[in-house]
Amino acid sequence: MTFADGTTALKSLDLTIEEGEFVVFVGPSGCGKSTALRILAGLEQATGGTVAIKGRDVTDLGPQQRDIAMVFQSYALYPHKSVYENLAYPLRIRGLDKGTIETAVAGVADLLGLTALLKRKPGALSGGQRQRVAMGRALVRNPEAFLMDEPLSNLDAALRVEMRGEIKRLHRRLGVTTVYVTHDQVEAMTMGDRVAVLRGGELQQFDAPQRLYEQPANMFVASFIGSPAINLAMAAIGAESSVMTLAGTEIGLPPSRRPEGHPAGPVMVGIRPEAFSYRRDLEHDVSLTITPDLIESLGAELLVHFALPAAPVPVALTSSAKSAVSPIALSGNAAEMSTRFIAKLDARCAYAVGKPATVWFSTDHLMLFEAATGRTILASAPMIKLSV
Repeated sequence: MTFADGTTALKSLDLTIEEGEFVVFVGPSGCGKSTALRILAGLEQATGGTVAIKGRDVTDLGPQQRDIAMVFQSYALYPHKSVYENLAYPLRIRGLDKGTIETAVAGVADLLGLTALLKRKPGALSGGQRQRVAMGRALVRNPEAFLMDEPLSNLDAALRVEMRGEIKRLHRRLGVTTVYVTHDQVEAMTMGDRVAVLRGGELQQFDAPQRLYEQPANMFVASFIGSPAINLAMAAIGAESSVMTLAGTEIGLPPSRRPEGHPAGPVMVGIRPEAFSYRRDLEHDVSLTITPDLIESLGAELLVHFALPAAPVPVALTSSAKSAVSPIALSGNAAEMSTRFIAKLDARCAYAVGKPATVWFSTDHLMLFEAATGRTILASAPMIKLSV
């Protein structure tokens, strides 16, 4: 997708969304996610390629001919109409009879818990109620697909959590194909059957949420998915890939965790905050000596901040702006640099600011990335083991 001024918003986005699937487009501002949604809706004309819905080529069809419904960030409700009239409007412009409209509106209102609000106008509703009306107006049409453009971004944090649960339960009940756009990776991870991560108009990875978390295609995906963000630093792989040096500490890599075929030299290492432990056990057998400089309490957990004497990774490989400059290049002397890390630990740990401590992790949970490109050369083993 290229605009008239020569700006390229999307580059060769090739996706197949299965019927009934809930797919999330996520990425930083300007990555092309909303443009992709507008192309699906017919609000933007693609400058190349095709758009197909249920096998029907709709590339040259307008929005009204695609049988899809959109839910916007701004709700887009008629302020002078009641909830009932807002829900009924899409059916009225289709010329449906009064009885059919009443039945359809009653069904959607009951489904979304709006029955008691049908006589109210949008100004008398809460943000969550207005969002339900906006969803109801899309539902009442019984479309082939729903397109949702950051529908929860105007809500407060608690209401966002409640509404994303409502949307997901509604999707499970109705089974309608849904494409959802957000910049919030927590929304993406908790709601999507699959998630498309975009950066600079290019698709980085299209996968299930857990695979994005454990097996990111590159360092950008690894850094964008997860909260707090993954810890990243420069490291070095020794001969035969059996040893990695991080912050002056040599870490032995068992055969199953060696990046086969990768030459000795610099790599970028990633360790998620939740991969650390405050005690040694069978899973956490590699140690780092740290001095916490900030400890944040989350109640059951602590975020322990510390610095390691390791060079930071190039900003250009994690930033949404491809012109970003590496901090190593700016500083000149990488050997004197340090990198900020966060460990997410059980609140029972007795760490204190300014006092040396030890954190433990497993090589199973290391990620390694190619120094020049950020491509993943070693993904994490599963951090969550499920037994059924």
